[in-house]
Amino acid sequence: MIANAAFAACFVTLFVTLILPVLILVLLARKHPGEKLCSAWFLGAAGFFVPQILIRLPLMNLLAASEGFLTFSQEHFFLYCLSLAFTAGLFELSGRFATAKLLQRKDLPFSRALAAGLGHGGIESMLLVGLTYVNNIVCLFLIRSGSFDALIAQTEAMGADVSQLLAVKDALVNTHPAMFLLAGLERMLTMVCHAGLSVLVCYGVQAKRTVQCLLLCLLLHTLLDMTPSFTGIFPLTTAYILIYVCIAAMAALSLFLLRRLSRWWPACQKGALYDA
Repeated sequence: MIANAAFAACFVTLFVTLILPVLILVLLARKHPGEKLCSAWFLGAAGFFVPQILIRLPLMNLLAASEGFLTFSQEHFFLYCLSLAFTAGLFELSGRFATAKLLQRKDLPFSRALAAGLGHGGIESMLLVGLTYVNNIVCLFLIRSGSFDALIAQTEAMGADVSQLLAVKDALVNTHPAMFLLAGLERMLTMVCHAGLSVLVCYGVQAKRTVQCLLLCLLLHTLLDMTPSFTGIFPLTTAYILIYVCIAAMAALSLFLLRRLSRWWPACQKGALYDA
């Protein structure tokens, strides 16, 4: 039996990951009318979608099919996680830089840079978690109604493998509602991080400090994406605590960066570099 708390937690995470990014854009656009924030949001989204979804992930899938790469991931877990984190940061950095250069062709106020960052983090949230939770909610309804068991029986009667269907049911039935909520919390924090990193790159392009800001962005993104490696180093509960503490710390740092960059922005728009 699926608890109502599980449904509620899934709907909360669905709202956070699929609806909240759009809602924030609408509110930001109403606050800054005439600044073309929607186009900046979609440019930022493309800065994630093209290098990560269209280029990097297909390449990683090809590598995953290699026996040598599988052996490397098992024997050198830390280096494997570092390579995943670094390449994710590098590919997304290329998208952020391309977005910043395109935005720079016209007047680039802080609000447009922020919208681009929200687009980068928002589209990642929608694609990687939001759509997954649409599927989770549908499956939860099917399990509660008994239709999922009927689907398993029908699939088994046709002679097809039902192991994946059983695994899905087992995961959804036995997952504590708090774990569904944690997925939403992780996305909220990560969206803040992405906003900060994208604005940092835009600031670097605007203030002629491109190399420094690109390197800092790559370092911070790599550190952020290294947090899942904790699950292979520490006991699971400890690993999850450390992961969320680190993501929260990175989100706090991103908010600090956003606050500082918003203050420095008028000077870099006028061509005057802030003397840090």
